[in-house]
Amino acid sequence: MNFYRIEETLIPCEQEDIFSCSVPFVAVMSPQEYLEHRDKFETRIDMEMDLSHVHDTKAVVNHDCLTGTLNVPDHECFREDKFKLAFILDGKGIVLIDADDYTHRQVEEIRNTRRWKLPSLERFFYDFLEETIKHDIPFLERIHANLDSIERSIMKGDIEEYPIQLNDIRSDLLDMYRHYEHLIDLAKELEENENGFFIEDNLRYFHLFAERVQRLQDHVMTLREYISQLRDLVSEQLTIRQNKIITFLTVITSIFMPLTLIAGWFGMNFTNMPSINSTVGYPLTIGASIVVVIVQLVWFRKNKWL
Repeated sequence: MNFYRIEETLIPCEQEDIFSCSVPFVAVMSPQEYLEHRDKFETRIDMEMDLSHVHDTKAVVNHDCLTGTLNVPDHECFREDKFKLAFILDGKGIVLIDADDYTHRQVEEIRNTRRWKLPSLERFFYDFLEETIKHDIPFLERIHANLDSIERSIMKGDIEEYPIQLNDIRSDLLDMYRHYEHLIDLAKELEENENGFFIEDNLRYFHLFAERVQRLQDHVMTLREYISQLRDLVSEQLTIRQNKIITFLTVITSIFMPLTLIAGWFGMNFTNMPSINSTVGYPLTIGASIVVVIVQLVWFRKNKWL
């Protein structure tokens, strides 16, 4: 367990201090620790402490507190299990419940990097939510760079079929879009301030957070549209390649068609065929075939078929 007072920065303290001080507090506990000490807090709510069942981010308004869960993606192992935590908040402070070390690391990061001119519970929670998305922009930029690389490969002709990794990226972006949607709902729920736990002037923090998440969500939508364009680009490149192959085969067929006619014509079993007994008949046939091929090649080149 870790306890802090929200002053100009987070001040570590003992559990007894958070109930006697006049400033808001932050408590970081494991599910088991909360079950053992929840009677010391004034909230009368029983929460499900099996955080493995947490699948989304949400907030629930209760009579004397605000409860909720956070399901935060790990951008280093995006498709693995996400960071799951719960929170209980009232006018006196916030209890963060986490079975791992994720929440404690984020709170310590805030303690080491933040100094507040106007400390408040709202400002701390805003900074904590900001910590959960601080790696999102680099993550989305890496996806963008990956898509740019795929586009260059498509244009160079290095990719001969639909890139399977586009499906994985599209799935990741869909998860991020839903995650941002839940974060926006959470921020709006906090901004509603139904129980009056927050100072009215400080509700702007949650509005700012919602706007920032909305911009991230817009970025995700842009990337999803980019993927759709890449899918169309792959189809266009494949169509162009197929058209070139068909054009080449058509040219070859067109070249050999008159030659086949000449060969078939002079291959007939008639004794009175012109030039059949002439010493120059065979060379003339070869020359005529060459002239036909040259004329066709010039024609195809002039019409840009070759």
